[in-house]
Amino acid sequence: METFISDLSGKKFTISEQINLESVRDILLKNIMKEHPKLNESNSISLSELNQIKLKYLSQHLSDELGDLNDLEKTVLDSINTSSTLTAQIDDDEKPLKFGEKIADRVADFGGSWKFIISFCLILVFWIVLNGILMEKRAFDPYPFILLNLILSCLAALQAPIIMMSQNRQENKDRHRARNDYMINLKSELEIRMLHEKLDQLIMRYQQDIITLQREQVEQMKKMFDIFKTH
Repeated sequence: METFISDLSGKKFTISEQINLESVRDILLKNIMKEHPKLNESNSISLSELNQIKLKYLSQHLSDELGDLNDLEKTVLDSINTSSTLTAQIDDDEKPLKFGEKIADRVADFGGSWKFIISFCLILVFWIVLNGILMEKRAFDPYPFILLNLILSCLAALQAPIIMMSQNRQENKDRHRARNDYMINLKSELEIRMLHEKLDQLIMRYQQDIITLQREQVEQMKKMFDIFKTH
C-alpha cells in the first residue's frame, strides 16, 4: 500500500489520506502555520490530522462566542469531526416506553377527550335516574348518592397523579426535543459558516487566477504588438 510521511507529525499514512495544505481553508492554514511555523502551502498532512485541527479551531471559535462548552456542544463538534449525522445519535438515545408510561399516556389521552366527558355524563345521568327514579325504594345508592361521591373521589384521586405522570414525561420529552433541535441548529450554523468560508476562499483563488491570466494575455498582446510594430 502506497504511503506518505506527514510534514506535521512525521508519521506514515496511506496516500488516500494525504491533504495538501494548499487546498486547506485560509483560516485553518493560518492557524496551522501559527502553531507550526516550519510548514508552508507545499507541505502535506493527513486527513485525520486535519480533522483534529478543524475540531480544535471550532472548539476555540465556540468558546470565544459561548464560553465554556457543554456536553451538547461537544457532541456537535464530535459529529462534525467524524462527519456523522446527529439524527442517528438522536434515534439511538430514544428509549422505548415502559408499561406504566404507556398506561399513563392512554389514561391522560382519554381523560382529556370528549369521549371521557360524554361517557362520564351519561354514567352520571344513568346512575341518578336509576337510583333516584327507577329504583327509588330499592336503590342501592339513594339520594344524596354517597356511593357515587365515593367512586368519583377515588376516580379523581387516581386520575390526577396518572395525568401528572404523563405530563412530566411529556415535559422531559419536550426538553429532549429542544436539546436535539439546539444541537442540529448549531451544527447547521457551523457547517454553513465553514461552507461560506470555503466559497470565499475559492472565489478569491479564482479571482487571482483570472487576474494572472489577464496579465499573461496583456503581455502576449504587447509582444504581438511589438513584433507587428517592428515589421
